[in-house]
Amino acid sequence: MKNIISGTRTNVPPFRYDIVGSFLRPDSLKEARAAYDRGECNAAGLQETEDVEIRRLIDIQKALGLKAVSDGEYRRSWWHLDFFLGIEGTVKVNLNINPGRPDPKTRAESFQIVDRISLGNHPMIEHFVRLKELAGHDVLAKMTIPSPALFHFVQSHQVNEVYGDDQELYKDIVKVYREMIAGLYAAGCRYLQLDDTSWGTLCSGRHRALLRGRGQDPDQLAADYVKLINESIAGKPSDMTIALHVCRGNYVSTWFAAGGYEPVAETLFAQCRVDAFFLEYDSERSGGFEPLRHIKDQRVVLGLVTTKHGGLESKEVLKARIAEASEYVDLNQLCLSPQCGFASTEEGNLITEEEQWDKIRLVIDTANEIWTEPE
Repeated sequence: MKNIISGTRTNVPPFRYDIVGSFLRPDSLKEARAAYDRGECNAAGLQETEDVEIRRLIDIQKALGLKAVSDGEYRRSWWHLDFFLGIEGTVKVNLNINPGRPDPKTRAESFQIVDRISLGNHPMIEHFVRLKELAGHDVLAKMTIPSPALFHFVQSHQVNEVYGDDQELYKDIVKVYREMIAGLYAAGCRYLQLDDTSWGTLCSGRHRALLRGRGQDPDQLAADYVKLINESIAGKPSDMTIALHVCRGNYVSTWFAAGGYEPVAETLFAQCRVDAFFLEYDSERSGGFEPLRHIKDQRVVLGLVTTKHGGLESKEVLKARIAEASEYVDLNQLCLSPQCGFASTEEGNLITEEEQWDKIRLVIDTANEIWTEPE
């Protein structure tokens, strides 16, 4: 490993130990949401339960020593669809082959564009306002939303009779995201993470072949998506950190794509102008660290600690893997986190709450033994 030294580092995210965002939903919250869906609880009652549980979650995160805290995505059912469906011009679609007998192992839902999209009065700006209030002034509130590239990728699998071509749609996506970023910033957000499984798909040989079969060039798509992200975040305030989290699937501890970052590394790492990358690296599905040679001056948060099961990784193995990564990216640009959230959907991963917090402690303890500079 390159020398572990106390380098110059300002107190800005991402931090040496960080989180992806989502946490397991407590039973009380699941019960309140089910009651709301049945019409037995109104919106105010559901929000009250959400506030109570988010406050409890924030207290735990603070007690552990996290420098950035999230609301656990407790106000969402899906990590991505709730955001997409909050955009005007979209509707939910049920993809179950037999809607009357849905597959108990998954919820096959997506969204479709039915009118020109606009941000409108998006509820997640208010969600951040509540998060910041509950977090207080002694810790940074972190917001997570799906990326603009993913919006395009998901809708491309549905019929779209509104937009005549992608360029027209791209322009409206950029407008929506610029307005969202501006709205979050005005609400006090200084740490925003864009979550994205489209890049995980573009890393997969199988999925790249499927895209070609649909008449799509995965390399062109990668170039288009970097441009889409860059244009969406263009003009962001200098004191706002925007990170991109790349994922290969996390629904109830499952995954859908496998393959290292090499197919997209030169395009994504060298050209995407986010401040940091959160990269899944908890298994062989993500390949080696060699693609990190394309990283410029961004920080790289290594997702080495899996959220898919409860077994704890060896601290020494984690240190060895960070040492290996530091051969391609300077150690002072590296950070550590779990590979993903613990509950990308309200069902949550196959892990207990105690195991969840053990994972966070492992991330914190390992990072503190590697990086010695004050934050």
